Amino acid sequence: MYSFSNVSISSIRMKPGKYYGAGWILLLLLAASCPGRNRKSSGSTTRLDTPRVTAPATSVKDTSSEKVYFKATGNEPFWRIEISDESLRFTSLTTGFETFNAPHTEPAQAADANVKRYRSATEKGQMQVQIKQEKCTDSMSGMDQEYTVTVELKRGVDKDFTVFKGCGSYVTDYRLHDIWVLEELAGKRVSKAQFEKELPFMEIKAQEASFTGFAGCNRMNGKLFSERDRLRFTQVSTTRKLCPPQNQEAQFLAALQSSTKFKIENNRLYLFNAQGTKLVFRKTD
Repeated sequence: MYSFSNVSISSIRMKPGKYYGAGWILLLLLAASCPGRNRKSSGSTTRLDTPRVTAPATSVKDTSSEKVYFKATGNEPFWRIEISDESLRFTSLTTGFETFNAPHTEPAQAADANVKRYRSATEKGQMQVQIKQEKCTDSMSGMDQEYTVTVELKRGVDKDFTVFKGCGSYVTDYRLHDIWVLEELAGKRVSKAQFEKELPFMEIKAQEASFTGFAGCNRMNGKLFSERDRLRFTQVSTTRKLCPPQNQEAQFLAALQSSTKFKIENNRLYLFNAQGTKLVFRKTD
């Protein structure tokens, strides 16, 4: 016999009226407090307190470390493309083309003009990108850029390509942004005796694609033209100080302006042309 608040079940009169309702309430309370009610059955294979298992999130490729070497944008509606050695990444405000990424492929180069054309495909569709070197004015900012860009996208359900047009430019390698002192000229180590007072040096400003420095006798400045591993020093100008005959400033400037490719390794900047390594610079702290 169970008891509750000193009232035995047998003393409850189960008849219509207030006792009938109170009796049922009391029975429900007794049942809820009955020993063993909350025990789990030893033979049960289901646990009510088993934590919910969540499926692992789908892994997404981290593209933040990819070195982008070309960027382009367009307007009405806005779109953007970034090209790295790993991928071609397109985003826009056009419905159905919010994102469209494809693996990087080496571009085809036109024989008679500076025109490159990329073609890439995924399970989502096809992408074609044409980069042509010619003046292009951004319709929103009014700024001039060096390349006109055409992006053509075709999803699996599309019959025709959707075309986006805009302007773009190559991104100068950020590692060039520093002060570099000449170490070798035409394969031979240089000394101050070959120049006036100090060795030639240049300070490169990658974001501005420009440089300033000392050519060995006169001050110099100019612009950079870059395309991936290509690098040219253009619009080079110097002061007009008369240099002694033994000074090798002229040889240095000729080598600098003939360089077409570069490599950065072990704090050294190597400049090459078709004949080989022309200049080696050492990075300064």
